[in-house]
Amino acid sequence: GIKSIKDVEKLLKNGADKISINSSAIKNPNLINELSKQFGNQCIVVAVDAKLIDNEWKIHLVGGKVPTKIDLFEWVLEAEDRGAGEILFTSMDHDGTKSGFAINTLNKISSSINIPLIASGGAGENRHFIDVFKKGNADAALAASVFHYGHISINKLKKELRKNGIIVR
Repeated sequence: GIKSIKDVEKLLKNGADKISINSSAIKNPNLINELSKQFGNQCIVVAVDAKLIDNEWKIHLVGGKVPTKIDLFEWVLEAEDRGAGEILFTSMDHDGTKSGFAINTLNKISSSINIPLIASGGAGENRHFIDVFKKGNADAALAASVFHYGHISINKLKKELRKNGIIVR
């Protein structure tokens, strides 16, 4: 629901380190420029929800419900150029499937941008996290239900990642 500098100002004053914008950035791309200039790009995460349609990755709004004609790869480059400090990519095709992240797409995004890439959508087992870092070249990975419902143990995952040479906090 972030739509303005005042929204971000309030969040940062109340303890947030970073904010994430998605639909508002698509509707008003200059918002990225304004927020980055006002607060620094280190706290501006541009979240990107996309689906593969007719063999092309297209941006979607409202949690993947509203399609646009915007190309995923063009948008992440524009977001970076406008001042995004990180990209959070969610493959809506993989989200909730527990079948793994969109590795090839993540790899393509990672090699085209110079800011951190966070992967989301598809985690189902420890191997998926290893793949997202080793093959997808993501800088971070996000998952929810696999942790909430105990399908994956965070401690066991961290041990497995370390065993595979992946740095973990």
